[in-house]
Amino acid sequence: MANTIDLGLTFDDVLLVPGRSAVSSRKDVSCSSFLTKNIPLNIPIISANMDTVTESDMAITMAREGGIGIIHRFMPIEKEAEEILNVKRSEGFVVEDPFTMLLDGATLKDAYDFIKKHKVTGILIVDKNKELLGILTHRDMALESNLNTKIADLMTPRDKLITAQENTTYLQAVNILKKNKIEKLPLVDTKGRLTGLITRKDIHKTEEYPQALKDKKGRLRVGAAVGVKGDFWERTVEIIKAGADVLVVDIAHGHADHAIATVKKIKSSFPRIDVIAGNIATGEGARDLIKAGADAIKVGVGPGSMCTTRIVTGCGVPQITAIMSAVNACALNKIPVIADGGIRFSGDITKAIGAGASSVMLGSLLGGTQESPGMTIIRNGRKYKIARGMASLGANMSKKQNEGNKEGDYGLSEYVAEGVEAIVPYRGTAAEILHQLVGGLRSGMSYCGAKTIGQLQKKARFIRITNAGLKESFPHDVEVFN
Repeated sequence: MANTIDLGLTFDDVLLVPGRSAVSSRKDVSCSSFLTKNIPLNIPIISANMDTVTESDMAITMAREGGIGIIHRFMPIEKEAEEILNVKRSEGFVVEDPFTMLLDGATLKDAYDFIKKHKVTGILIVDKNKELLGILTHRDMALESNLNTKIADLMTPRDKLITAQENTTYLQAVNILKKNKIEKLPLVDTKGRLTGLITRKDIHKTEEYPQALKDKKGRLRVGAAVGVKGDFWERTVEIIKAGADVLVVDIAHGHADHAIATVKKIKSSFPRIDVIAGNIATGEGARDLIKAGADAIKVGVGPGSMCTTRIVTGCGVPQITAIMSAVNACALNKIPVIADGGIRFSGDITKAIGAGASSVMLGSLLGGTQESPGMTIIRNGRKYKIARGMASLGANMSKKQNEGNKEGDYGLSEYVAEGVEAIVPYRGTAAEILHQLVGGLRSGMSYCGAKTIGQLQKKARFIRITNAGLKESFPHDVEVFN
């Protein structure tokens, strides 16, 4: 045992010291950063891979606002792949693999079922060779009440469609859509086979969300989580195939041999896919995962609001100290650090990034938003959403169920939970929350005289505070009017 015990500090233990600033407006502050060493972020915020936080709705909003969402893994493999596809199909200059339906005797009922399942407003009709035969829209179906009517009798046939070649540019597509006053522009090759789709709606989204985080093909970026046991390899293969931009090796204690082996296996088989590894709380853990091939390190053992790891196991490191330790280990290889957990206020984001993190991962702060998949309840006249830590008993039951346990034997007597299920106040849309959080970060950066994330990390100077100092930081000696 060591003769001395190191001091561990967390967000409430410190403040950033204000410095001379040349920032005259928050609009002059840039919050762009890096998720991994290869993937940028327009805002340094990630939604957590929790089953009450991030599925496709949240991931779409995150990417539109400039951050990124990580789809959780507590669902069947096919479902996780579908959630990724939902994000990738949600917008982009060209939808490379649009939803299609085979003509082959399909009826109006088939079309309605298809629209309900895929949430589309029109269907591209093709043959078995993917040759474009026509398009069916709500306008074509509006006045037809016989569900047995053949699609062939309702659709707009190929010879009446406006199409374009597969190499059509953005400006060319805009001109074609405007000139012909159409909503959808199918792309075909020289043999008439469907190769993609451009829609007026996607072009409007590009203009509406200029800060959106997109890949090289103009699609929203999205991440996805995998485990280290069971079906992890099959899951990895399928979510990469679905188009995930980055994988998160999701394990509570990332400084473990099986986590290191998983990172090595993924990087050796898919060297072009970026991998985020964690969670760790020490520099040693960060170094070992970097050697395995990690492109970013996720820091946080026990700081989450719904996590009980430190109480149950007695293990963990307060988050500010953990971040600094990991940052020191990652600096030589220029590997970004993600601060995961413990963020309660926008000021905590400024502190985490000032301590060296490139981004923060949020759970409970986003779990109460409209886009989160958590169940909504009313309690004492107020609206809440249910959230839970991913090491909670309920999350473990869901995991066992998704793994195909059909007998209801979830091993409850043997499982030791390291998380809780809770309710969080309903907070409106994720975009509104992100606006407030990024606004607070910009203000914090201006107080430190920083116009960029890099400048903040160089200029940040912390001071330790007492409990009296923490109390003084909050409203006090007044009756707050809500």
